[in-house]
Amino acid sequence: MSVIDLIIRIKNGYMAKVEGVETPYSKYRESVLVKLKELKYIEDFQVIGDVLKNIHIDLRYIEGVPAMTDVKLFSKPGKRMYTPYKDIKRVKGGMGHAILSSSKGILTDRQAKKASVGGELLFHIW
Repeated sequence: MSVIDLIIRIKNGYMAKVEGVETPYSKYRESVLVKLKELKYIEDFQVIGDVLKNIHIDLRYIEGVPAMTDVKLFSKPGKRMYTPYKDIKRVKGGMGHAILSSSKGILTDRQAKKASVGGELLFHIW
C-alpha cells in the first residue's frame, strides 16, 4: 500500500465532508500522518486493532472549510521522483508544503532545505 492511497482517501474524505476516514496501517503511513498533523492538515489519528491494524483519521475543518484545499502527487510506484535539496521549489508561494521522504525521515520542503538533504518528492499539499 502506498502513500498515494492514503492521500487520496484523505482528499476524498474532505470532498465528501465526512468527519473521518480509515486506511490500512503501516509505519510509513503513520509517519506521513504525524507530519500532516504537525502541519495542521488533519485533526488527529488513532491506530485501531491488534493483529489487523487500521488507522482512523479525524479530518480538520475550520468553520466548515476543509483544512486541505488540494494535493498534487509526484512519486508513483512505477516512477519514483527524487530531488536534491537545491532543486526544491516553494509550493504556492510558501502557502503550501512539499512532503519528501528522506534519509532523515518524512520532511517538509523547508525542513529538507534547512537540513541540506534531498529525497523522494511524495506530494505537494495546500
